[in-house]
Amino acid sequence: MTADPVTSNAAAPGAEYAETASAAYRAALQVIESVEPRIAAATRKELADQRDSLKLIASENYASPAVLLTMGSWFSDKYAEGTIGHRFYAGCQNVDTVESLAAEHARELFGAPYAYVQPHSGIDANLVAFWAILATRVEAPELAAAGLKHVNDLSEADWEKLRNKLGNQRLLGMSLDAGGHLTHGFRPNISGKMFHQRSYGTDPNTGFLDYDAVAEAAREFKPLIIVAGYSAYPRRVNFATMREIADEVGATLMVDMAHFAGLVAGKVFTGDEDPVPHAHVTTTTTHKSLRGPRGGMVLAQPEYSDAVDKGCPMVLGGPLSHVMAAKAVALAEARQPAFQAYAQRVADNAQALADGFLKRDAALVTGGTDNHIVLLDVTSFGLTGRQAESALLDAGIVTNRNSVPADPNGAWYTSGIRLGTPALTTRGFGADDFDRVAELIVDVLSNTQPSAAAGGVSKAKYTLADGTAERVHTASAELLEANPLYPGLTL
Repeated sequence: MTADPVTSNAAAPGAEYAETASAAYRAALQVIESVEPRIAAATRKELADQRDSLKLIASENYASPAVLLTMGSWFSDKYAEGTIGHRFYAGCQNVDTVESLAAEHARELFGAPYAYVQPHSGIDANLVAFWAILATRVEAPELAAAGLKHVNDLSEADWEKLRNKLGNQRLLGMSLDAGGHLTHGFRPNISGKMFHQRSYGTDPNTGFLDYDAVAEAAREFKPLIIVAGYSAYPRRVNFATMREIADEVGATLMVDMAHFAGLVAGKVFTGDEDPVPHAHVTTTTTHKSLRGPRGGMVLAQPEYSDAVDKGCPMVLGGPLSHVMAAKAVALAEARQPAFQAYAQRVADNAQALADGFLKRDAALVTGGTDNHIVLLDVTSFGLTGRQAESALLDAGIVTNRNSVPADPNGAWYTSGIRLGTPALTTRGFGADDFDRVAELIVDVLSNTQPSAAAGGVSKAKYTLADGTAERVHTASAELLEANPLYPGLTL
């Protein structure tokens, strides 16, 4: 089996690799230090902090040194608006190579007919997808009916008519409190200002996605786009069923798999649980469970590929060529057998973490997990999500507060803590380690009390019992030392 690029120790085929990476980072930091020593110091401190923390944020991971080093190159200096072989700047032949390789790896990894690797982030990927769908479903038919090929050929009156039509389309997505994402049509985000949006939720008794209710909402609302995917739903989705619902109402199915792309790439999610064959358009980030650089990507069926390919200049600025290069490296890593083993461990460890909570009588949304996310309802501890998040951070456990279905505390204070297993799995944590993590989290929350505020109990303030933070820090250090981050890499 191919060695894992992050957790390889001196015994694996990576002893020289770690030594070479160490030398590269030391040299780079010396150069940075000569210009702005405070940035070099902050960079060293960030590695130390990440090594010393139990990182359970579901959207974070650790990229390999190869991925990280790839981003620090002169590809950063090149403008490359346009597409492969069709740039608006000269001298982009090497960028063409980089983008071609990243797209090739993405197509092969996910079995997609088309891949677009330019998006700078997840929201950018979603914007490209939304506007590609609008261009295909709304703009193109209007142009065809007028016998025209380009929007610039429309009269002023016809352009205004088309603009109004583009801005008056409907989108159906998962509600925020059920686990959806802000970019799926919610008013504070630009997607909510683009579309007339409605949400589907989960069964109020089980917390599971109710496909019959989704179908009913789709029939009543008749959206142009149905968005599937989630950022805080701890279960798998049947994307074949979601496609059937979309087809029934004539909607385009868009799947945002940013959170679980690593489980798709690693073949943990297959068949009806693999969104790529079922969705018209699939978006993702390239970090999170995919363990690459921070960025986005769009996979599409052929009928949408031409419109997706116009992401720049449609909604994107110049491609970040150095990040596309790092995407190619990360996607190449994900095509190795070691990544499939890693992805399976991510899912297995999430189950172990959930079991660890349940046997200690903690409450979980949906009663467990079958992906990489565990959503802990902290109201059983008498806490808000914000209090729990802060108390855990005091003890060296990094999480993020998150809404639960029908959350009485709203989206700021929340009633839940979202936990994910990708990052600690990258470090080498196993099932027993995650059971211990559950024990430590319950220890902290059981020893945290809300503090009083003027007029009642504060939703933010809390008191952590004496000795709790120190006790948990010590126990965490034992786990972290047994599973070092970037072993052999010294600065």
